[in-house]
Amino acid sequence: MNAINVAWKDIRILFKDRGQVVMMFLLPIIFIVVLSMAFSAGQPTEQVITVPLVNLDPGGALAQRLVEDLNRDRGIQTQEVAQAQVEDDLKNEKIGLALVIPAGFSAGVESGAAATLRLLSGPAAGDSQVEAVRLVVEGVAADLALQTQLIAGLGQMAAMMGDAPQEAQVFTAERIKVQAESQFERAKTAPLVGVAAKWPDKLTQGREDFNPSSFSVAGFAVMFAFLMAQTTAASIFEEKKEGTFRRVLSSPMSRQALLAGKMLPNFGIALLQVAVIFGVSLLLLPLLGLEPPHITWAMLPALILVSVVLALCSTSLGILIAALARTESQVGGISTVVLWVAAVVGGAFLPAFILGNFLGTIGKVVPHYWALQAYNDLMIRNQGLVDILPEIGVLAVFTVVFFIVGRLRFRFN
Repeated sequence: MNAINVAWKDIRILFKDRGQVVMMFLLPIIFIVVLSMAFSAGQPTEQVITVPLVNLDPGGALAQRLVEDLNRDRGIQTQEVAQAQVEDDLKNEKIGLALVIPAGFSAGVESGAAATLRLLSGPAAGDSQVEAVRLVVEGVAADLALQTQLIAGLGQMAAMMGDAPQEAQVFTAERIKVQAESQFERAKTAPLVGVAAKWPDKLTQGREDFNPSSFSVAGFAVMFAFLMAQTTAASIFEEKKEGTFRRVLSSPMSRQALLAGKMLPNFGIALLQVAVIFGVSLLLLPLLGLEPPHITWAMLPALILVSVVLALCSTSLGILIAALARTESQVGGISTVVLWVAAVVGGAFLPAFILGNFLGTIGKVVPHYWALQAYNDLMIRNQGLVDILPEIGVLAVFTVVFFIVGRLRFRFN
């Protein structure tokens, strides 16, 4: 018997346990889909609402400006329809809402009289949709009213200067109106104050095309790869409990070969887990309307290197857990504390900076953090192999320490 025979035996036993297979391959995909949906729900998205419009002041200049401003990248798109058609469509639930510009709207506003826009809603309208359209219409109408009042006020000031000497009349009413309107038009394309919704620079380092699935896929790939450490430890403890180790060691097989045979299956399965998680995410997430993780062919060598070191680190951690545990319950207890807590503070569930300074600092003492940083550097921050060498180096140090300490404390009987 050699290490390959031991590894093949463990692989067959592992894949006979359907619950274990589901946990290894299906559960991380479920977590990724759920978390990606949660992140995407909070991510700024462009959504255009079509709003049927009844314009009873078709020749009015202000009514025309109102319609133009409503359609200027504000999240709604108006579609002019007849008044009778709107009433029928609202009643029959073909549409949810409609906007009505009253007759004489332009003349009334220009003369300083109050004008009322009507936002009609029917049974098919959702509260959030009505509120969104109402806020847009109110904002555009308020801007239009303010512009009209400013121009009227400036015109009155120009008229008041009519009795002044000719050399003091620097601005005429016509010139003031033209200047004000030009400023209003400029403000539409180059506003003095704007709002940009984006993800934190601590996570993206300024990269604008960040999508949340890259983070969730990397996080759960790291977490579930390290969960294989518990499988390694449990498998070793089971063999020791049944006395298999003693029987195997009575054969010509060396202790090193036996230990290697116990490590190989979980190293390979951890790699397979990572490959399946990334591969299925690339295929499945677009089918669900979610962005897939950002992976290019140029990233593959670096991704493979990170994944190999990650799998080695997980397997070495399994040896350490097996060496520390004295009973079967201790394997589960130590694994729960070490693996799940490390996944949380290491940033597998949430970005490390969200956890605060204290937990964020603690996260740096677990290997999960460094593996996740390497993946994020590649997929989120668009860095290369050279840039992630420090993270790979730290992860390799964890691997060596886990293996050496575990091997020194390991008992074969």
